[in-house]
Amino acid sequence: MKSPLKLIGYNDGISHVEARYPAMLFKQQLTACVEKIFGLIRDNLKKELSPLLALCLQAPKTGRAQNGKSSRSPGGLPQQPPGGQWDNIINFLNSLLNQLCVNNIPSFFIRKLVTQVFSFINMTLFNSLLLRRECCTFSNGEYVKSGLAELEKWIVNANEEYAGTSWHELNYIRQAVGFLVIHQKRKKSLEEIRQDLCPALTVRQIYRISTMYWDDKYGTQSVSNEAIGQMREIVSKDNQSLTSNSFLMDDDMSIPFSAEDIDIAIPAVNTDDIELPAFLSEYPCAQFLVLHE
Repeated sequence: MKSPLKLIGYNDGISHVEARYPAMLFKQQLTACVEKIFGLIRDNLKKELSPLLALCLQAPKTGRAQNGKSSRSPGGLPQQPPGGQWDNIINFLNSLLNQLCVNNIPSFFIRKLVTQVFSFINMTLFNSLLLRRECCTFSNGEYVKSGLAELEKWIVNANEEYAGTSWHELNYIRQAVGFLVIHQKRKKSLEEIRQDLCPALTVRQIYRISTMYWDDKYGTQSVSNEAIGQMREIVSKDNQSLTSNSFLMDDDMSIPFSAEDIDIAIPAVNTDDIELPAFLSEYPCAQFLVLHE
């Protein structure tokens, strides 16, 4: 088992770190440690969240079996009510926020972590919408819109201190869903769609949604042939100049803060009031901390 000090670059032996500016070196190593831990937590949260989001991609089919019993899933378990899958997402977010607060994580890091979680939700739902025609329907748009409303309530309750810009992170899926559920699409010009309905989306993404869309509830049509033709022409020109013609969003794997951001956001701590962990006395390289105490 590696010693805790190895996480920030120290060895267990008696060798000393020689640096012209030891305080700066320690700060760099500590920053690298924080970034690594943040990335690991974020990636683990995405793994936990992915199977929950997979159940929110398409509106569940409700109904009753011929024998009068409630319908069941292929696995034999009763299907959850339409809002049940989104309740799982809300419970996940509640548990996350509670664990972070209980462990005294500074609100700065909570805000950054929650924001990236919502960025992942946005990317996952949006990409699935553009990849699966069965998700690109009017009724599915209503289903996802109702789920987004639940997420908005959670963000409001968590307040900006913890949620940060999370609602803004959902821009792409919000606008795509808004397009799915709007009536009289054929009366909308391409300019109206780009400026009013989907300002964040590229023409390629709007074209994809427009051609994939089908109204399974009222039987209405998608945008006009004129708008489709205009988008097709723009997409064709873009294909000649762009190195990538993907309409999908990329997962944000960046670390959303710098050492300077941490210095500004985290209040100063009086180290005289902090008791050093007992394990530090076991490591020769940490004796300077023990002596300082």
